[in-house]
Amino acid sequence: MTSMRVGLVGCGVISDIYLKTLAKFDVVEVVACASLDLEESRAKAAQYDIPWAGAPDELLRSPDIDCILNLTVPAAHAQVSMAALSAGKHIYTEKPLATDIDDGARILALARRQGLAAGAAPDTFLGGRWQTVRRLLIDGVIGRPTGATAFVGTHGVERHHPNPDFYYKLGGGPMLDLGPYYLTALIALLGPLKRVAGLSRRTFDRRLIESQPRAGEWLDVEVDTHVSGLLEFQSGVIGTITTSFDVWDSETPRLEIYGEDGVICMADPDPLHGPNTFDGPVWFRQRETARWTYNPRRPGNVDWQVAENAHGFNEDSRGLGLVDLAYAVREGRPLRASAEMAQHVVEAAHGLLNSSRTGAFYDLTTACVQPTPLPAGFPGTEQQSVEASA
Repeated sequence: MTSMRVGLVGCGVISDIYLKTLAKFDVVEVVACASLDLEESRAKAAQYDIPWAGAPDELLRSPDIDCILNLTVPAAHAQVSMAALSAGKHIYTEKPLATDIDDGARILALARRQGLAAGAAPDTFLGGRWQTVRRLLIDGVIGRPTGATAFVGTHGVERHHPNPDFYYKLGGGPMLDLGPYYLTALIALLGPLKRVAGLSRRTFDRRLIESQPRAGEWLDVEVDTHVSGLLEFQSGVIGTITTSFDVWDSETPRLEIYGEDGVICMADPDPLHGPNTFDGPVWFRQRETARWTYNPRRPGNVDWQVAENAHGFNEDSRGLGLVDLAYAVREGRPLRASAEMAQHVVEAAHGLLNSSRTGAFYDLTTACVQPTPLPAGFPGTEQQSVEASA
């Protein structure tokens, strides 16, 4: 197999980091791009030396494309992915896989029938920080995991986003927008979920846009903006998660994992510098020690031990999941950033919101395989399993 020929559908701002990442790997080659705005497509093609630019329908029909990178708006994810699979192309889509659980199931079913690979963001769990945490867990640094907690709180996006409407309409909200990063990280580290329970509220019925060019406009809020939930993993680990657009500030760690013999902490001063980024510090503390071990080492504290980072990818590397997809197709192995895991995450997020409405636990009907660690030699053909690495 030569390079996988990729066609980009959706040329918005997020496409820039994808194109920069993909340009670093020979296993993929972006050969075409398309969006509803032809001028936008042509400008993106010129900026990144992409040979062809045009309309999405033309791109999807092209026999010269192996895989579609779907970076359209969330409401269009399912339609574009289904069209790509029907045209015999592999797919990799921005999160969420679909805004509706049934649409996600249809995507998975069609990919299986067609014998095609289907992957989805977020792929930040492949970053150096999260792979370091995975290795610490495999090495038994904190013993058998028993619990976990995840937190992300901001006061919404209307203070900085030029068009924040989507975040407050059906399909948006903190659990469906920010939650997938945290749920994906937890599942990648601890395995799939069994059931969830949640409480949520809509704190404000309207929000004032403070960003340009629409400062002073009011927008209606259609979704709950503060969600707290309980998570039960198939392994028996018990977790909590909070996602909110109603929090002005917090020093709560973004994610912690508790074990029989210690704790791992991913703390950050920036409320968004958590599982939605590839890098960041990793702290752990064991029962035998009275101090935290830091990675990276904090300046001036030479007595602290350093946990070696698992590998690179400590910069924004969105698109790494698509690179892994290309290698997976070549090697005939499962994807790490799989559509099955993305569907499991979508169901968990909806399950938390559903639980708040019904007052009952939500038992997940989907399942996924915990992705194997990214090998230190990636990109390459090295295969790793949790059992082999333990």
